Amino acid sequence: MTKLITPETGIVADRRKFLRSTGAATLSATAVALIVGCESMAQGTMATPSSDVATLNVALGLEHEAIMAYQLGAESKLLQPAVLQTAVLFQDHHKQHRDALVATIRRLGGTPVAEKSKDEYARALNAGSLKSQADVLHLAQRLEKGAANAYLGVIPSFGDRGLAQVAGRLAADETMHYTALTSAMAEMLPQKALTFGA
Repeated sequence: MTKLITPETGIVADRRKFLRSTGAATLSATAVALIVGCESMAQGTMATPSSDVATLNVALGLEHEAIMAYQLGAESKLLQPAVLQTAVLFQDHHKQHRDALVATIRRLGGTPVAEKSKDEYARALNAGSLKSQADVLHLAQRLEKGAANAYLGVIPSFGDRGLAQVAGRLAADETMHYTALTSAMAEMLPQKALTFGA
C-alpha cells in the first residue's frame, strides 16, 4: 500500500511508468493536435491510433486520479477556505485536461479508461493518513510535480514546434499548481534551476 506519496512510490512512479511505457513518451502529432482541438493540424499528420490511445488512456487514468485526490482533500474538511477554493480551481483544471483527453481518445476510435471508485482512489492515495492541511497539500504537491514531469517528458519527441508548445502548456499548468501549493505551505521553492523534467 502506498504511503503519503513519495518520489519512489505511488503516483510519481506511475507517471514514470507512463513515460517508459510510451517509448520515450511519444504521442503522434495527430493525438496532440486533437488534444488541443486543432483538427486541421491532425488531418495533415500520420497517426498511430492504437498506441496513442493506450498512451492517452494512461494519461487519462492519472487525470482521474488527480481529480479524485483533490476531491478527497476537499471532503477531508482539513482545508482552510482560501486553500479549498484553490484546490477546487486546480481540480477544475484537471477536469479540463480529462475532458480533452476523453474527446481525443474517442476521435482516435478508442474507448476512454473509466475512473475507479472513490474508495479505490482513497486506498491508493492512503487518504486515511491525511490528518492536516499540510498532509493534503504535500500529497497534491507531489502529484502536480509528477504531472509536470510527465508532460515535459513528451516535448523532445516532437519535431513540430507547435506540438511541443502544447505539451509545454500542459506542463505549465502542472508547474503552476506545484508552485502555488509550495507557496501555500510556506515552503522554499527549489533552490536549483532545472527542477522539472529531469
